[in-house]
Amino acid sequence: GINAEYGGLPYEATTINIMKGTQFEDWFKKINPNSKIPAIVDPNGPNGQPISIFESGAILLYLAEKSQKFLGTGAARYTTIEWLFWQMAGLGPMFGQTNHFFHYAKEDVPYAKDRYLTESKRLVAVLEKRLSETNAYVAGDEYTIADMAIWPWIRAFEKFKAELGATPHIDRWSESIKSRPAAIKAVTVTPFNS
Repeated sequence: GINAEYGGLPYEATTINIMKGTQFEDWFKKINPNSKIPAIVDPNGPNGQPISIFESGAILLYLAEKSQKFLGTGAARYTTIEWLFWQMAGLGPMFGQTNHFFHYAKEDVPYAKDRYLTESKRLVAVLEKRLSETNAYVAGDEYTIADMAIWPWIRAFEKFKAELGATPHIDRWSESIKSRPAAIKAVTVTPFNS
């Protein structure tokens, strides 16, 4: 998606229809034994050998290192990794659970809705504060894989905008990303139906 586009790496996107259980097919489990998306196969991995990589954060790190872009150097590299892991451990899982209990749960579970929405709001406040400090991108002045990891979740969470309240710094940041040609193409290649 976004990282391959920005990194200038060739790729071919394959749709995995999770509503039909494609991720449980044997061919896909060879790529990701956890049967989750995303996953990639790089036919030109380390030492020219094919490599399969799963989990968003691992994929972003791999592609950033391969392209030598969007990771930063020195202390900036670790700031990028911190925010990447913040998304992987917090924002993504909490937004995912919030969305599940509001839109897909077979029964109404008020406690779960309240718990996950409250934590999602807290995480949005953390991101809003961070972006007010950097006044640019999540890890600082440069666009990085941290932005690439966080932005799709913010984009998908637009349906909760009323519950989240005003987020002018997130809004500015999101607008700056969604107008980038690589982000536009990535959204077209891997659409998310909110």
